[in-house]
Amino acid sequence: MARDGHRVTVLEARDQLGGRAGRLRREDFVFDTGPSWYLMPECFEHFFELLGERIEDHLELVDLDPAYRVYGEGHAEPLDVRSDRAAAVALFEQVEPGAGRRLERYLDSARHTYELATRSFLYTTFSGGPLGTALRSLPHLPKLGRLLLESLHSLVSRTVQDTRLRQILGYPAVFLAATPRTAPSLYHLMSAMDLEDGVKYPQGGFHRIIEVIADLARAEGAQIRTGAEVTAIRTTAPRGLPGLSRARATGVTVRTAAGIEQIDADVVVSAADLHHTETRLLPQELATYPQRYWDGRTSGPGAVLALLGVEGELPQLTHHTLLFTKDWDRNFAQIGAAQPTVPDPASIYVCRSSATDPTSAPAGSENLFVLIPVSPDAPTGRGLGRGGADGKGDADVERAVDQAIAQISDWAGVPDLADRIVVRHSVGPGDFAADLHSWRGNALGPAHTLRQSAFLRGANRSRHVPNLLYAGGTTVPGVGLPMCLISAENVLKRLRGDRSDGPLPPSALPRIAP
Repeated sequence: MARDGHRVTVLEARDQLGGRAGRLRREDFVFDTGPSWYLMPECFEHFFELLGERIEDHLELVDLDPAYRVYGEGHAEPLDVRSDRAAAVALFEQVEPGAGRRLERYLDSARHTYELATRSFLYTTFSGGPLGTALRSLPHLPKLGRLLLESLHSLVSRTVQDTRLRQILGYPAVFLAATPRTAPSLYHLMSAMDLEDGVKYPQGGFHRIIEVIADLARAEGAQIRTGAEVTAIRTTAPRGLPGLSRARATGVTVRTAAGIEQIDADVVVSAADLHHTETRLLPQELATYPQRYWDGRTSGPGAVLALLGVEGELPQLTHHTLLFTKDWDRNFAQIGAAQPTVPDPASIYVCRSSATDPTSAPAGSENLFVLIPVSPDAPTGRGLGRGGADGKGDADVERAVDQAIAQISDWAGVPDLADRIVVRHSVGPGDFAADLHSWRGNALGPAHTLRQSAFLRGANRSRHVPNLLYAGGTTVPGVGLPMCLISAENVLKRLRGDRSDGPLPPSALPRIAP
């Protein structure tokens, strides 16, 4: 927006930029506190190209090989998954004869679906409405209908029989805050990313991406203020005939260490949690998505995070390691429970960034980020609680961490893991709720179910306050860092009145003096 000629002020409630993509330093260990999978590299490249930049001039990206390791419950040996079609096909064929050929067809479909989604469902404001989207996608409607109405679980089950192979193809649903049974099979497109395109890592951690983007924003003239929490979006009263009335956003009320401040604005863009924006920052008569809307929505899972500094090396774990329980249906039922629940055993994700990045841990030590999916906070507000340093978080959160450490120790064959931990910090759903205003303390956002995907996920502009726009992972197009970058581009399209589908050409953002 700054490059497009707007005078931009960014207001960040916390003292650190990045939201979920934060950073924690403890002693000589450095932890990313959120995103850790670098997928959709072309999305990042495109974002930088719009600013006339080359991503390689700002980030050192390392290819991970293997992309990740999978420990399956009850299996003595793990599976190493490489981001290369031939290698993936060979792995599937080795585990299940005939699965390699079926995977090739699956990946062909995933690639085609990904390209279709990029053209029609991601880089778009849906300002033409569902009918416009349907007309533009007319040649593909039969396939799209099938992919939307069939679950990812069903498609995967028809493709492979081995439990671990099914989990490799079904796990991307978790990236979408959903489950294989609730995510439409449209999202099998995710397999084109991790099995073909490659999994990378930005040296310095994912928060380094936030720092680079912030520097680019400042270079374009944007003012970025931390420790400035927006407590209200100021609006004019709607005027005109019933049904045609529209309010206007006139600015925001901000709380800082110095007190309360009023900032005027012609346009307000909220990248805060959409539930918080709509139910706490706006007058309720102007909410497009009031509380009754959220009462009928499906939340993504909550998460307990364990940030562990470990003495000695851990070759049993790769940069990304997944521990999958055999009974996935039971596991997913637990993380979707209405009351606070921690699965035991759980399907756990572990990031050992020190395998690739020597700056994340002292020499001879390891850095572990452990994500334990749990149920989100109950609608009444009851939840598992908050984490803390050195085991001092709430009891349910610390119990989840203890269970995860024991599970990793057992499944990966590291019997002395607990004894080697020298730094321990936990984060619970209560921290997501308190620090990020996350709806029900969830870790990612609303789940990508059929009713919460594409244009059914909502719009990126308020229905009642036309100069209030939305960005970030809780609005369209969805969760994850690439989706956040796309949501920013779609905000720009709204401001320009651009109804086109697909990414803007790099020439669309010439430098304009502020």
